[in-house]
Amino acid sequence: IQADGTDGDCVTFVLHDEDHTLGNSLRYMVMKNPDVEFCGYCITHPSESKINFRIQTRGALPAVEPFRKGLNDLMGVCQHVLNTFERSMKEFRAQK
Repeated sequence: IQADGTDGDCVTFVLHDEDHTLGNSLRYMVMKNPDVEFCGYCITHPSESKINFRIQTRGALPAVEPFRKGLNDLMGVCQHVLNTFERSMKEFRAQK
């Protein structure tokens, strides 16, 4: 991850080896934060596997904080989905 930006409340993060899967999910998680004024991402070019992920806050906190919280929240959601799937598979196999 590289961060580009002149002030702390508006930063563009460059995420290497990522695509829409992470970009759209992370954008959703970050936008749930009421201190975030803008959050968006773009794929730089179809032949490159990186995205530019931009966050602008209302000035109350630096942009890296909602970015970090969004990543942690997304990891929690993914872990919940994985646990639910594994539990369901275990129950399914026990029925056979």
